[in-house]
Amino acid sequence: MDEKDGHMTVIDVDQLERDNPEKWTNFTLCRINDSLVRMGIFEGEFHWHHHEDEDEFFYVVSGKLLLDLPDETVEVLPHQGFAVPKGVEHRTRAEERTVVLMVEGDTVSPKGD
Repeated sequence: MDEKDGHMTVIDVDQLERDNPEKWTNFTLCRINDSLVRMGIFEGEFHWHHHEDEDEFFYVVSGKLLLDLPDETVEVLPHQGFAVPKGVEHRTRAEERTVVLMVEGDTVSPKGD
């Protein structure tokens, strides 16, 4: 296993959140096979986008994530998760500082397609 892929190290999500004062950031924590586990800190809104070939999973650590979908908005609270299937247009929003873990294919651009 390779430490540069996040293996064999403790990942302290709370400390990473404290160390990143930005209102919107997204970075990779580790690689698991052909997927990435990313951490996002959200406050505000992202643009509408979709991922043509990959599903995306969101897990809220703290705060409240709003996932806008074509016909509804889903509210995801701490310790809840939500999966967006490939090809589905979506937008993430957070009215307050929100920490999210995401699992997505390693070909997904964190800026959306």
